[in-house]
Amino acid sequence: MGNVGCVIEDSAGTRLLIDYGLAPTRPPKYPSEAPPVKHAIMTHAHIDHIGMAPWLTSHGTMLHGTDLTAAVSEIMWADTYKVSDIEGYPLAWDKRDMEVALDSWIPHQFDTWFDVGEWKCRLHPAGHIPGAAMIEIQTPDATILWTGDIDTRDSPNAPKATPVDCDILCLEGTYGGRTHPDRAEEEARFVSRVLEVVSRGGVALVPAFASGRGQDILRILHREAPTLDVHYDGMGTRVTREWLGCPEFIQDSRAMEAAYRWSRRVTGKSDRKKALGADVIVTTSGMLDGGPALWYLNRLRHDGSNAILLTGYQAEGSGGRRLLELGSLPIFGKQTRIPLEIDKFDLSNHADHPSLCKFASDCGPSHVVIFHADESAAKALAEDIGEETKVHIPSNNDTLEIS
Repeated sequence: MGNVGCVIEDSAGTRLLIDYGLAPTRPPKYPSEAPPVKHAIMTHAHIDHIGMAPWLTSHGTMLHGTDLTAAVSEIMWADTYKVSDIEGYPLAWDKRDMEVALDSWIPHQFDTWFDVGEWKCRLHPAGHIPGAAMIEIQTPDATILWTGDIDTRDSPNAPKATPVDCDILCLEGTYGGRTHPDRAEEEARFVSRVLEVVSRGGVALVPAFASGRGQDILRILHREAPTLDVHYDGMGTRVTREWLGCPEFIQDSRAMEAAYRWSRRVTGKSDRKKALGADVIVTTSGMLDGGPALWYLNRLRHDGSNAILLTGYQAEGSGGRRLLELGSLPIFGKQTRIPLEIDKFDLSNHADHPSLCKFASDCGPSHVVIFHADESAAKALAEDIGEETKVHIPSNNDTLEIS
């Protein structure tokens, strides 16, 4: 987990790279150096999947993905470059490489075939976030389905992933061994908590990922509590504008646009000060590692009627994880105690264990390759899926031969 990249090739010499990301940990984790490839497919525009793509294109690789993934990539790469510069960690590409990468996209709509060497490929909705794609690959010998990050439930903004018949299924296993709470019930619990905080005069600070979670939160609040005063800050505002330029990838794009326009978008310092009087502030970073969220937190922490509502995964070592475990986190270099109520909600856009097992069964493969999973998650999936098919759990840098 953390930085994704896989080369698929056959005996006839066709070769394809899927994803090439970096894990935005401190310090970041980089993938192994990719072999020369003419074509790479990016499943979606999260940095653990596209973060190292500019290095690829500086070596002549063309990038395939949905129109929306291509549109959002510039924002994600520019932010990665900025953060690397601020934090002083090395990055294997520079601004010139990013410009080359932006010119290297070959965008695709869903369900449209394109050729990679002797193979035919097409993209299918993966759920997860709008524009995220599963990849169906038809080779002379087998049909492969690479899921990327998937969700088999409709989320507020992304249509769900549906099974595709295949011989080899490469299945993400992030939530292997774990079951999500009912999505509708968790959304209702979140809205109820927001209203409780607001009713006592507090501000609900909602740290949210820029591409996916923040937009989901806006949709939920606009639908369930339209009288709230909700301010939206951070990189997510720019990502949302790119989303709205590719409405065909959004589940009910008009509702997303309405929610976006309903929120008060923060565009500068004066807006940020006004947001301190809002009912709800939705802002990056989702793991409290930087961004406007820390600016708000530093000011809201003095009033016990305020609350922090975490809506996403908090990685080990992240500000959000430290806050949950220690009640404090670094703000502008100083360890700061946060004496506010903290709640966490499971609004994940990944499929859970039962959903992954059912998806695998419905695809009907002879082989399942599990990736994007820690050891316990992969083993839990293998135990259930292995009753019907042969399961492979390759380690990093392993070569897996399937004939």
